[in-house]
Order: sequence, then C-alpha cells, then structure tokens
Amino acid sequence: MPKHSLSLKLLNIIHGSHKPREEELPRLAEIAKLNKLYLTFLRSISSDVLQCERVVEEARFRRYVSNVIDVIKTLKDLRYALYKFRKPVDHVSVDLDILIHVGDIPKAVAKLKSIGFKIDVIEPYTVTLRRGGFIVDLYTYPAFAWIVYMDGQKLLRDYSEDIEVDGILARGLTRDAEVVVTAAHAVYKELMVLLLDYITITKWFSSKVIDIAREFAVERSLEIALDLCKAIEQDVAEAPYRIPLPHIARLYLNKAVADPYFRRTALNILRYLAKRRHSGYIVLWRLTRKSY
Repeated sequence: MPKHSLSLKLLNIIHGSHKPREEELPRLAEIAKLNKLYLTFLRSISSDVLQCERVVEEARFRRYVSNVIDVIKTLKDLRYALYKFRKPVDHVSVDLDILIHVGDIPKAVAKLKSIGFKIDVIEPYTVTLRRGGFIVDLYTYPAFAWIVYMDGQKLLRDYSEDIEVDGILARGLTRDAEVVVTAAHAVYKELMVLLLDYITITKWFSSKVIDIAREFAVERSLEIALDLCKAIEQDVAEAPYRIPLPHIARLYLNKAVADPYFRRTALNILRYLAKRRHSGYIVLWRLTRKSY
C-alpha cells in the first residue's frame, strides 16, 4: 500500500478501507483528537490497547448528548436553532452553539439559569453560560472578535428546520446551511480546516450550498474549504490545515468589500483587543495553534 498522509490514512480507517497496524494507533489517535474525530476513530478500529479509551469517550459522548437534551427541552418554546451541531458523524464537544432570536435572549438566559446554568461572559452578539464543565454559547450573529461574518437572524429565519436529537424534537440548521456555516466558521473565525469539517462539507455538499454561500457573502470561504478538501483527498495536505498568514489579510479584505455586516463591525476588533490584557499573545496563539 502506498504511503499516505496521516489525514488520508485516518479517513480511510473511518471509511473502512484501511486497517491500521497496532504501532500506528498512538499517532493516529493524536491526529483524530486534533481533528475532532476521536470517537469516530475509536469506533472504527478493533484494539485492546484503546478499548478503555473508547469506554471513556463513549461516556463523554453520552454526557454531551444528555446536556444537549436538557438545553433543547428548556428552549423548546423559543426561536432558536442548534448551530454547528449537525454532522455526518458523532462527535464529542464541551460546548453547544445556538443561534437565538434577538428578542428571545432574555428568556433563553432565564430558562437556562433555571436549570443550573450561570452566565460566564456577555459580549456583543454572544452570551456564554456554563453548568459544570458544559458551555452554551447563545449567538445572535456568528462573529469573532466582535466582527460579524454572517447574518445569524436570517440564517435562523430562512434555514432552520425540525430535527431529532436522540429522539427529542429540536430546531437545527438545514444540512445545506450547516455546510456553509462549517466552511465560514473554519475559514473566517478559526483560520483552520479540520477533518470533521472535511467530512461535513464533502458528504453534504450540494448545489444549494453554493447558493446559500453566495446569499450570505461567504462564497470565498466555501471555495477555500473545497480546495483544501480536494488537497486532502489528493494526499497533498495534512489536517488540521492552517490557512497561511499571507492569505488572511486578503481574505478579510475581500470579505469586507462583499459583506456590509463584516464591514460595519470590522473596527470592533480594536475594542475587543483593548479589553484583553494579553491581546498580543491571543493573536499569536490563534495564528500558531494546532487545532481549535
């Protein structure tokens, strides 16, 4: 078998076309964790060495789903949609992102506080609440550093639908919209594409995805994500893949030209950094980290 990148090898294991050797597992497990595919990886292999790891990860997944169900039951009468939640494979997270109607923010916060959540951070476009180790981020608009990169209220209004979470009715974004959101979040906010992003984009891609990306002025992020997906398939890129620094300024400039939300809120980054004691370290960390 030809030598593949670790990313492609991991994808082949998940798809059932490659059986790893025992000595490969530690490094592949590390790559799976960085790409948010650890549970999927553990479910795809048979290994006595990692059996305990799978038991622990399955328990983490059950706790995650239990917390999600608590939240969606609590918010059932409000205008919300689970955001960056629907994926083609199960994954474990410590937080839950939710798009919420601007008018329902006070009710959502009150309802979550009634089941034990406490407000952690209040920022423009986001309220973060915490219960134990589980975090809920309520977004009115998808943003980073207080810069809006998508119209969250339009997403909520036009691209949400009923879905089921472990048999419980909830509201979530459509699959097409999730692909667009996945690409935009990875490229504009995280400046990095993971294999979980790859799987979401390639498995659920459709012509409708292109239309939605154009509607929200995030087509460049979709183009970049698709190019990276192709590079991973062709075995010439490793994931997580960090967008090269020289491309970032041009990426944001093009976004500002095309998107009035982004343009109007771009200067908010100065206020954002001014309120943080170690802003230089924060910027450096975001540009050099291995994953998100």
